[in-house]
Amino acid sequence: MATFSAFDGTVLAYHVSGQGEPLLCLPGGPLQASAYLGDLGGLGVHRRLVLPDLRGTGDSAEPEDPASYRCDRLVDDVEALRAHLGLERTDVLAHSAGANLALRYAERHPGRVGRLVLVTPSTFGVGVTVPGRTRREAALLRRDEPWFAQAFAALEEIVAGRATAAHWEDIAPFAYGRWDDTARAHHAAGVAQRNREAAAVHVSEGAFDPDATRAALAAFPRPVLVLAGELDLNSPPGPVAEVAGLFPDARLVVQPGAAHFPWLDDGPRFVTAVEGFLG
Repeated sequence: MATFSAFDGTVLAYHVSGQGEPLLCLPGGPLQASAYLGDLGGLGVHRRLVLPDLRGTGDSAEPEDPASYRCDRLVDDVEALRAHLGLERTDVLAHSAGANLALRYAERHPGRVGRLVLVTPSTFGVGVTVPGRTRREAALLRRDEPWFAQAFAALEEIVAGRATAAHWEDIAPFAYGRWDDTARAHHAAGVAQRNREAAAVHVSEGAFDPDATRAALAAFPRPVLVLAGELDLNSPPGPVAEVAGLFPDARLVVQPGAAHFPWLDDGPRFVTAVEGFLG
């Protein structure tokens, strides 16, 4: 673990593993410690992974001003880390809600981004909606799973606006291509890694400006890889394809048999896609 000082003096941590050219990896959650990314299915064999713990998560300190958890304000933390690492430009990989942060960073600092990889990205920050029927269609692809009945009933309650904490827990299997012991352990660890109070601030009013972000992405000068999971109902392939369409030079890859954490579902396939693009 290493640390650096953010724009407001908050001490933030980051973790480095692997070898090769650096790849800045922004975690999702939102506001989840970066540990859940692991080595991204073996990507560290090819790249030096730099995994920051965003403020208030993991080994990073909590800020004095809770309003600084807002997504647009975290852009300054990313820029401070880039400067701390002494990188003129860095390749960036972002997962899930981390994509919202990566896109705001690319909007404000396009010249600091080399290649950009968005993995099962949240579409919220660019105003792309995911209709309930789209999530339902993705869920029905898992109808033969032994856990499906309970998980699908919980999903129906969530889509209908009657969500409870138990319902959110019941749909956890949908996030993984295989609901096995590895997936269960990953999910259980993830629950403890999230800063839920900070997450509420992260998406609060002013965090996003979809029109401005979309306009900036339309002029983004670097190549982009957008990777969706075939089975992902959080970030289904259709809406994710809309995100890819916002860039002038983007490649969409849909990983077969994968859900929201494709590096866990099929690490070799994931690494081949990402390193093939970055390399």
